[in-house]
This record gives sequence, structure tokens and C-alpha cells, in this order.
Amino acid sequence: MLSTLKSVLAKADRGRYAVGAFNVNNLEILQAVIETAVELNSPVILQTSEGAVEYAGMDYLIAMMRVAAKSPVPVVMHVDHGKNLKTIKKAIDSGYTSVMYDGSSLPYAENVKNTKQVVAWAKKKGVSVEAEIGAIKGVEDLVSVSEKEAFFTDSVEAARFAKETKCDALAISIGTAHGAYKSKTEPLLDIARLKKIDSMVKAPIVLHGASGISPELVARTKDYCSMLEDCNRLEGAIGIPDEQIVLAIRNGVRKINIDSDLRIAFTAGLRETIITDHKGIDPRKLMALSKKLMKETVKHKMELFGSKGKAK
Repeated sequence: MLSTLKSVLAKADRGRYAVGAFNVNNLEILQAVIETAVELNSPVILQTSEGAVEYAGMDYLIAMMRVAAKSPVPVVMHVDHGKNLKTIKKAIDSGYTSVMYDGSSLPYAENVKNTKQVVAWAKKKGVSVEAEIGAIKGVEDLVSVSEKEAFFTDSVEAARFAKETKCDALAISIGTAHGAYKSKTEPLLDIARLKKIDSMVKAPIVLHGASGISPELVARTKDYCSMLEDCNRLEGAIGIPDEQIVLAIRNGVRKINIDSDLRIAFTAGLRETIITDHKGIDPRKLMALSKKLMKETVKHKMELFGSKGKAK
């Protein structure tokens, strides 16, 4: 059932769990996410980045997500990391139930101004708005923030920003990073900062760059690597440990974005199939293992986030 981010996260806040927001770029990824959500009776957020829109086209993505939203679980259609105001306005007018405006790299006043404009557009259509304060480092899709440009979210500024913009959810920076290379050592989230922000901000808190980068799946992408000469694939990749995610949820995080974990699962499955199936040319079968591994990944996340069984 098609739902807004505001309604889904309000229930998550009351139940003290988080809802997974999974980036979808094609049919197989979308099927893996929505099928798992139905199997686990979990609410789910389907999100598309500006890069996904460039790749597949907004109309195609909307059409697929609308079919998925006919499922018997709450489904949010969400724009992830929207930086182009024209793209966000089009998404609001085209049927998305939630959009994110990311002005985190802009000066505070400009971020507020643009976010307030998006909120004004969205309010007229009953669409939810996620905003961001604090720049999260890393590279993923069209998002690129260097170590030098990144900064943690200030609690006082976050409270002021949420109050001024009236956003429905707030993404913050507490030590996560976009992409598969989050840190040279095991990442450590600033839980004390999160607790303080959560106590001062009424809007549900969002965690970006939270993929776990499964060592098992990373290793699987290197099977037969000497044959393909790609043994350095994902060398040094590291993610956010599950224990840190659980702590973040206990201390206020209600939406968690997952993209890199799906990409790695997709790559591992497709690569293994092409290497081991010497006769197959049917793309539906070539991507079957990818879909299976992505479903396992989504299942793990929904169970970890505590959203399993929370669809009703």
C-alpha cells in the first residue's frame, strides 16, 4: 500500500525500530526488495537517486514502484539525495510520496531556504520531506563529499534547522560514509552526538551511508578472480558493523539507507553466474543469483532494523 515517509516513520518511532530505505535502479533490485518486505511483513522505503533517474528515467521507475506499492505492506516512494530542485519538483508532481532535498554541502542559510521551498511544494501534494544537515563523506552515485568537506552535525544547529524548515525527517552526520570505503579502520558512530540530537529534534532521524559491506559477499566477488584479473575488486572496503547500527536505532535512528550492500550482492551473483554457467545467455537466468543474494541482504537488514512483522 502506498504510504508517506511521515506516516511510516511515525509508527517506527513509536515502536522504536528503523525502516530500511533501499536504492532501486532496475526491476531485479526492486523485486528483491519488495518480495522480501512482503515475506517479512515489513514496511519498506523504495528510493531512487538522481543517478537512478538518469539511468532508467523517472517515468519507468515510478511505473515499477507503483506496481510494487500494490503489495500488502506500507511502501514509500522516495527520492534519495535530491540536489536539483527541478528534479525534486517533478518528482513531487509525478507521484512520489516522499522526497529528500540534500543541501548539506551548502551554506546554512541557503540549505534552509531551499529546503523550505521543497517543503512548500510537497505540503500541497501531501508529500513528505527529508532534509540533511551535516555533510556525510564518501562517493556514491552522484553524491561526492571529500574527507575535508565532511563535517559532523551540530545538535543545536540541527534543532534550529528542523524547526525552521519543518521537514518530516532529518538526515545527520555522525560517522557514516557513502560508498563501500567508509574508513581505513572499523567505523565508530558518535552515539553520544546522536542521543543529543534526538533529544533536541522532533523529526525522525535518518542514517545515510550505513551499508554493512558484508565481508562474505566482498569475498564472493573475488571467486575465480585470478581468471578475471580482478582480485583487487573492493580492496579495503569496510562498512558499519551491525552492533553500531543496533545502537543507532536504540538512540533514535528511524530510517536507514542501504545501497552499496545491494550493489555488492548484485555484482557477486552476476559475476559467479557468468563464470560458472558457460552456456547461458538468458538475462533473466543470469541475474537469478543476484536477486537471491539481494533478497538475503534485504532480509538481514529488515531483521536487524527491527521492522520485520511491523507492516500492520
